[in-house]
Amino acid sequence: MSDHENSSSRGVESLFSQGRLTTIPRKAARRDQLLTHLARTLFEPGRDYTEREVNEALLTVHDDHSALRRYLVEAHLLVRTRDGSSYHRAG
Repeated sequence: MSDHENSSSRGVESLFSQGRLTTIPRKAARRDQLLTHLARTLFEPGRDYTEREVNEALLTVHDDHSALRRYLVEAHLLVRTRDGSSYHRAG
């Protein structure tokens, strides 16, 4: 992991309390750091997830799973199939 990735991970940890996300950052750059962290820690590369599985994974960190899911898709960190039946981690 690069120094930049290490510092980003440490910074993201301040958004959590007892393993739960305390708030979704409003600032785009900070939110992008969070979303990158969530994509890397909650979703395996090369695996397909149903919407329910994505929601369940996101619920482990925050109650507003739909906002987090939408942000992950908009940031191109999760890719949703055209019919919406499955998701996978980008890259």
